[in-house]
Formats: sequence, structure tokens, C-alpha cells
Amino acid sequence: MIHQKFFGEKPEKVTLDNLEEALQQAIEIEISTIPTYLYTYYSINRAPSQQLMINTLTNALLQIRKQPPYNFDEATAIALDISADLMVFANKAGALIMSVAIEEMLHMALSSNLKQAVAGMPVLNGRSPATWPAELPGHQPPLKINTARLSMKQLETFLNIEKPMKPKQKNLKLRRAYIPYPTIGEFYEMVVDCLENNPDIRYNTHSPQLVPGKGYYAQNNIDTIYYDKQHKPVFTNEDNSGDLICVADKTSALDAINLIVEQGEGQLVKNAPYLDDENNLIFSELLRYDFTPKEGEESSHFEKFAEIYQMYDALETRYDSYNIENINFSDLFVTNIANNPATTDYPAHIAPVSDLINGVYTYIFVMIEECYRKSGSTQYETFMFGIHKSMIFILNSLCGDIMKLKYKTTEGIEYNAAPTFENYPFSPLARPKSQLQNLYKAAVAAYPSISYLGDRINDLPDVDLK
Repeated sequence: MIHQKFFGEKPEKVTLDNLEEALQQAIEIEISTIPTYLYTYYSINRAPSQQLMINTLTNALLQIRKQPPYNFDEATAIALDISADLMVFANKAGALIMSVAIEEMLHMALSSNLKQAVAGMPVLNGRSPATWPAELPGHQPPLKINTARLSMKQLETFLNIEKPMKPKQKNLKLRRAYIPYPTIGEFYEMVVDCLENNPDIRYNTHSPQLVPGKGYYAQNNIDTIYYDKQHKPVFTNEDNSGDLICVADKTSALDAINLIVEQGEGQLVKNAPYLDDENNLIFSELLRYDFTPKEGEESSHFEKFAEIYQMYDALETRYDSYNIENINFSDLFVTNIANNPATTDYPAHIAPVSDLINGVYTYIFVMIEECYRKSGSTQYETFMFGIHKSMIFILNSLCGDIMKLKYKTTEGIEYNAAPTFENYPFSPLARPKSQLQNLYKAAVAAYPSISYLGDRINDLPDVDLK
């Protein structure tokens, strides 16, 4: 358990007085991770052309100044081997990152269920980070998170978000209005302490929640599957990895919290060589640790990111050993997108498409909020025909479409465009769906290729702002 002295001279912990704020903070912690994971996911070309890679690498190897030089057969064999490993890695890394993003949506729903049952209506619309880079709400020391392409540095950020906790205590100072915490697991432990120490808390069992058995949550979809070197499909989330939990009492509340922490960080780590005495990650040690899951067991988010980190490092080290010039390792499978772009960075042929993506992204949270106001068939239709459709098809399609467009910065650097995942400011003077339809019309005028999404957007549920 977390002790009061952990927070220095003036105790800072979750109490009955700030429980509502703490549970809202929990929701915002989960929401904050979703865009940064999705952005990195979309930066990965999960199905790069192997033949193009072979040709590119073969030509590069033949131009290396070494004695004796590579002959064509040697260069082709090396290129074939590297490209095969990169094909598997790109597909697997994408599947693992998407599997984490899907579970973060589950965690957002679980923390929302918890707030609905204990402290009132969860607030989701407008609670995604307003600008990028951002900070993980309340994390101490401050942890900056980015919308950035796949790299070792971005993976290190992911690992810091999800790192496990050791039973080690240090002093923290309150930052802004958030309750400070060194790991997400320790934040939730404070919530657990509050629930355990206040047995008279009344649980609201009348207001709607997102519950299991309705098909709202699926552990896997087409984007969480990858194919190994034997071309066998591998599902990254186990069927028994977890599901929605209706919070009706202390037991179900603790079950929801335990699921969030176990899926994210895994079990409490006491003697991990990759964590120092202050619970900081030692990345050189992280590269040596075995994170292979046992048969039938699913890796935690931390373990999944650690596996990607190790694979990335091994492949890049091997690639660099050939001294290939003018071709960066990551350029073979990662799209050339800027870090932390904003819609205002984009020219007129791209900005309307970015606005539409942000509108769809924000409308997802508007619809989720509606699910906590309505039950029965209304909730079901909103979730299944709204959130699933907009998240899985519309948003996924638009994120792929915008990355086909290119632009130049004021410094003359050319990038592919990318989703910016900004909150779209829906006006209270008109229904958000009508505003979304207007965004669609403006986007199609700039980029007619996305006109195929019109019927999908028109069929979305008409949900009002509250």
C-alpha cells in the first residue's frame, strides 16, 4: 500500500474529498496515451514492398567501398535476409502497438465506469491533450509525451509511461491540480487505498455503464494480428486478457483497477535489473532482459513495448554493421512524418482533411459520453453503429488517406501529412454531427479521394453536446 509519508511533509493522496477529481484524472491519463500510441502506429508501413527493399539495399551494398566488394549474389542475399526480418518486424510492431491502443480504450471505459459508479458522470470530450507535445497528467517527474514516428526514443517514452513500480518511496511535490504519482500503478494504488479505507462509499448501480456481454469490446481486430516468418497469423491479445467490468461495489471496483494495472505494467517488480533504486529505467539493461511471454499468457503493455524496443535495437545494430550510406534504417519501413504536427502547420489542400480527422476523433468521445447517459438499445446503437464505425473504419481510413499527402515546412523540409489528434472545438450553437458533415464537405473539396466516406459519416448517430 501507499503510505502518506511517501508524499513528503504534507500528505497528498486520494481521499473522499478529491476522489471525484482523482477518478477524472484516471480517465485523462488513459485518454492521453491513446493519440501518442495511435500516431506512432500510423507511422509504420506494416506491409512495405519487399522487392523494393531488396532492390534498394542490393544497390546500396554494391556501392559500399570495401575490399573485396560485395558481388551481386552476396548483396542480394544480405538484402533478402534484412528485408524479410524487417517485413516481420514492421507488421509485428504495428500489431503490438495497436493491441495496446485498444486496451487503453478499455482502460478509459473501466475508469469511466468507476467514476460513474462512485463519483458521477465521466467527462471525456475535450480531455485529450490540447496540444503536442503534452505531459502525462500528474506524472512526477513530468513525463513529456509526443505524437512522433516510431523510433528508439519514442519507444523509450512508451516504456516510461507503462513502466512497472518497485516498492521504493521518494518525495514528490504537487504539480498543478493533479495528484502526483511516479508510476500509473502507484496512482491507482492510491485510489485502491481510498476505496479500501472508506467502506461506506455508496456505489451508483442505476446510471448507465459500458458493460460486458454486449460486444462493445473485442480484444483483437484485423490490425492487432501479425504474421511470423512462417506466415502464420499471431493474435497479440489473448481471448481471456480482460473485458469490460460493470462497477457495482468495492469488489468490482478493485477488479477494474487491477485489470488496468496488470494489463499496463504487469506484476509488481521487486528485483528487475532494468530499474534503478529510484525506479528509473536502465535501457541498456532492458535490452538484455527476457520478456518472452509464457504459453497462453499475454504480455503487459510494458513488456510489449520492451519486446519492440529489443527487436528494433537488434535490427538497427545489424543494419548499421554493413555501413550502408544514405539510407536510414527506419526509412525502409517508417513513413516520413513530422513530430507533433498541428493542423495549422498544413497547407490548404491538407488542413481540411486534418480538421475532419480531428472532428471524427473528438466525436468518438462525444458519443462515449452519451453512452453514460443512455442505456439499453440507445446505448447499444450509439456504441456499435457510432463508436465502432467511426473508430475502426472512418478514423482508420482517414489516417491512412492523409498520409498519402505531402507538404513542405517553412524551412523547405518535405513530409507526409499525418493525423494531428487535436480536440475539435464543436460549437454549442449547432449539433456536432451537422458540423462533422460540413467538415466532410470541406475535406472532400480539398481531397476528393475521401468521398467514399460520405455514407459512413451520414449514418453516424446524431448525438448532442451536453
